Amino acid sequence: MSTSATPAPGSDRRSLTRFAWLAIATAIATITLKTAAWVVTGSVGLLSDAAESVVNLVAAVVALVTLRIAARPASKAYHYGHSKAEYFSAAIEGVMIFIAASVILVSSVERFINPQPLSDVGLGLVIAVVASVLNGTVAMVLLRAGRVHRSAVLTADGKHLLTDVWTSVGVVVGVGLVVLTGWDRLDPVVAFAVGVNIIITGWKLIADSAQGLMDVAWSKEDNARLTEVLRAHLSADVDVHGVRTRQSGHRRYAEMHVLVPGGWSVTRGHDVVEDIEQAVKEAFEGCEVTTHLEPREDPRAYDDYEVEIAVAAPEPDTEE
Repeated sequence: MSTSATPAPGSDRRSLTRFAWLAIATAIATITLKTAAWVVTGSVGLLSDAAESVVNLVAAVVALVTLRIAARPASKAYHYGHSKAEYFSAAIEGVMIFIAASVILVSSVERFINPQPLSDVGLGLVIAVVASVLNGTVAMVLLRAGRVHRSAVLTADGKHLLTDVWTSVGVVVGVGLVVLTGWDRLDPVVAFAVGVNIIITGWKLIADSAQGLMDVAWSKEDNARLTEVLRAHLSADVDVHGVRTRQSGHRRYAEMHVLVPGGWSVTRGHDVVEDIEQAVKEAFEGCEVTTHLEPREDPRAYDDYEVEIAVAAPEPDTEE
């Protein structure tokens, strides 16, 4: 049995906390802006927008704490590190989104029953647009960082901020239509629609977190690429089976059984295993690879798992 790993991209995970601090600063700024827009206009739509930004702040603080925990190295108590802590943050953020949506839905229903005219709409909308541009810019930064560093926390926070941007767009359009049509109840209708959209986003975040905690396999694309890497090392003597993958926060794991002739020396078989592990690590930076060497003539070497990734040997070239 052999296990090998390389550091994940940006292996100093503690450096990722700078993105959490960016999210915290952004949340504070947008709360201030959106609250001002609500005070100026009296729009329940803008109030709902401000409420979501409060949730953004809570989520960003949770993300900061979680990133610090996830950056901790493996220990005697946690041999595989603390990377799964990121999924807890994403789940908490999903719950926070549900809370924000509830506030928005209740406020919109109350305002629909008791409509009120809006005031100073122009100034309020300008403030809301500035807050949206700020949120959108930071959301793109967080989503990119989440992809590069495979961070569930940063990806969830980026998606949340992006949802906030679409929320603000909907609110701005709704408030503008109130001014154009004179129908005050349109404001809470837009706010209600925004609340429903936020609930959908929250549900997706919680579902993604649950998959991570359940050791979800790699994506179909990554599994297919892994298959191609392994096929390049197959021959009449060497075969691979029992291939399985899983994702754990920013870390990725792959395991497989390597079949070689039983008459080979340990050194020769180990050389083959090392070549395969190195090829996988080069194709998937930050992946921890576990291999098990087996004699291909032994029937006990087969049928280990109910589910595994099939790695078929490439078809030999034939000349016409």
